[in-house]
Amino acid sequence: MRAWFAIPLWQRVIAALVLGIAVGWFWGPGAESIKIIGDIFVAFIKMLVVPLIFFSLVAGVASIGDLRKLGSVGWRALLLFVVTGQIAVWLGLFLGTVIQPGIGVDTSSLQIGDPPPPNDTTWREMLLGMVPQSPVQTMADVNVLPLIIFSLLLGIGILMAKDEGAPVQKIFDSGAVVMQKVTMIVMELTPFGVFALMAWVAGTLGLDALGALAKLVALNYLGCLLIIFVMYAAMIKFLAKLPVIDFFRGIIDAIAVSYSTASSNATLPVTLRCAERNLGVSNSVASFVISLGATINMNGTAMYLGLATLFGAQIFGVDLTWGQYFLISILGTLGAVGAAGIPGAGLIMMALVFGAVGVPLETIAFVAGVDRIMDMMRTTTNVSGDAAVATTVAVMTGEIDREEMISADDV
Repeated sequence: MRAWFAIPLWQRVIAALVLGIAVGWFWGPGAESIKIIGDIFVAFIKMLVVPLIFFSLVAGVASIGDLRKLGSVGWRALLLFVVTGQIAVWLGLFLGTVIQPGIGVDTSSLQIGDPPPPNDTTWREMLLGMVPQSPVQTMADVNVLPLIIFSLLLGIGILMAKDEGAPVQKIFDSGAVVMQKVTMIVMELTPFGVFALMAWVAGTLGLDALGALAKLVALNYLGCLLIIFVMYAAMIKFLAKLPVIDFFRGIIDAIAVSYSTASSNATLPVTLRCAERNLGVSNSVASFVISLGATINMNGTAMYLGLATLFGAQIFGVDLTWGQYFLISILGTLGAVGAAGIPGAGLIMMALVFGAVGVPLETIAFVAGVDRIMDMMRTTTNVSGDAAVATTVAVMTGEIDREEMISADDV
């Protein structure tokens, strides 16, 4: 047992992926008999959606600490987080629509039932549905959009209560940490779930599914690179008016740590050090923006949620309307906010978005095996975004030492 846990999780997942493909290839359709193991894994992921979003979002909003911080620094940071998140998720939708990585896979042999009919909900009904008339019922029904609205309002309420809200904030802070630990426990089941699901997929669909999966991985990296070297570079060049090369040179340590750990939380101390020592961002701005960004600024995850949703829709023949595209854009952005800054959290958020637009959760079977490889790049994107927003806000508020950034040439 000790030897098993001594192997990094991502290596165990990759090994399970390869073994599952091999078993499915040789076993054929009979591999469906072990699919129950993968179904249990997916059920655990669905179990985490509501509590993880609820505690993470409330704790993230409450972590602002004081509504006054939403002044010159806070509103700029939050605006940049929201705008860049929307651009990121629409980029994922654009790549998925143009390249169509899920087209060409014959899923007729999979027993998943007929695709759901198109959603004919009007925009008025959608707006009304965003209001959680009963938060408890909303949680029971896993109705994620009103759950997100309620969580945001509760977090703001804690901020407004100030000292009297501190005990409640501690509960949610502790709850968020506990849910991260529970998520890590569930992630330990990933190798078994991946093995069973990939054996099922390979046994019933053959190698066609692997080609589609390779396209998804490539598009994930392409989308993340576009976010980093186009969107973030434009922020630094045109909003912060600073040398782009110096910026990326200054955060190279954070990029290396984030890619290797696939964890925004684990990279947080390195990102703070890079922002303050290499980029000249003041301690007050860096600590506030980057700490907040590690919780709510997940542009790589937002892009991937849009891309993965279209991937699943294409594989299983689900027709999405423009209204559902907008719903994906909202849930992709807000779902990324609720994603814990630990490896594998993106899988839980996928269940959130998939369920809202009728994409079968079996899509997770296609992506779980290589999620760690994609998660490494997504985390690098998230961490780079934290530094880019912190630097831009610091320039806007006069909280940056330009000479300190210039000295980053020696980094």
